[in-house]
Amino acid sequence: MSDPLNQLSSAATLRKRLQMRHLRLVLALAGHGTLRGAAAEMALTQPAATKALQELEDTVGALLFTRHARGIAPTLFGEALIRYARVVLSDLDALRDEFAAVAAGEIGRVRIGAILAPVPDLLASAINGLKARYPHLHISLQVDTSDVLVQALRQDGVDVVLGRIPADALAQDLAFEPLCEEPLAIVAGTAHPQAGKRAVRLAALARFPWIIQPAASPMRQIIDQAFRDARVPPPDDVIETSSIMATLPLLAGSERVAVVPEAIARYFAALGALEILPVPVRGRLVPYGLVTRKRRASTPGMRLLADALRAACACSQPGTKTARRRRAG
Repeated sequence: MSDPLNQLSSAATLRKRLQMRHLRLVLALAGHGTLRGAAAEMALTQPAATKALQELEDTVGALLFTRHARGIAPTLFGEALIRYARVVLSDLDALRDEFAAVAAGEIGRVRIGAILAPVPDLLASAINGLKARYPHLHISLQVDTSDVLVQALRQDGVDVVLGRIPADALAQDLAFEPLCEEPLAIVAGTAHPQAGKRAVRLAALARFPWIIQPAASPMRQIIDQAFRDARVPPPDDVIETSSIMATLPLLAGSERVAVVPEAIARYFAALGALEILPVPVRGRLVPYGLVTRKRRASTPGMRLLADALRAACACSQPGTKTARRRRAG
């Protein structure tokens, strides 16, 4: 039996023979699930679409779609080509947008995905600074968890992620530049019995109800370890959530206590929405930073954003140095 790896075309062959119409055909097939539908979208006859698919499969050296009674379905090779075809065509759209921006005297765009912790101070400072200097730079922002954002990065939904590469993610295609550490803070509502005290012990807080992250989260593991280190039984009355927007109203008007990233705590404490309790938390989350695709060329907007974030991080953490860039994987 022949080895499928030996049948695959070389990168040089793909560069020479793979054409834009092949990528458009793959996406049409993926979208319609039938040769007839793809042919209609491509303005081809069905025999011509069949011939083009065979030509494409010969070019890559692999079966891309299997035929069945209701149409066609992509193989694993087909799914990979569909994924990369979307990226290539999306990059072309971005190139056209950048050409148009340059022609209009603008500087282009940058689509940012960010975890919540750096948004109130670090990212807001960087974005405001960029817009002050480059008012025509188009910026879009998606706030979510790192796993969702990294998936969006791979699917070309965002250009850069300010977050972390999830521990269980295959990261050979990603680059990561650490920026800032993320200390934690214990917080409560402004009317909490412990609010305003100069010193508070973790043991005193254990008798109050808590709002904590789900058990598998790194932040939960840190606070659980803090209770163990203090030889204090963890609280029995807990609500589990990772949402700061759920945590804030739950703290207000109650005696609940929560642990959140320090940057988030400082931001909402300044607004009078919560009180930071003077309880040191030794553990820290691993640094967050810039996540990008290795084979994706940086746009001017991406480079400006990265420089602005590095500068903002240096200002917010004067005692630390930005770590050198490392390649994930």
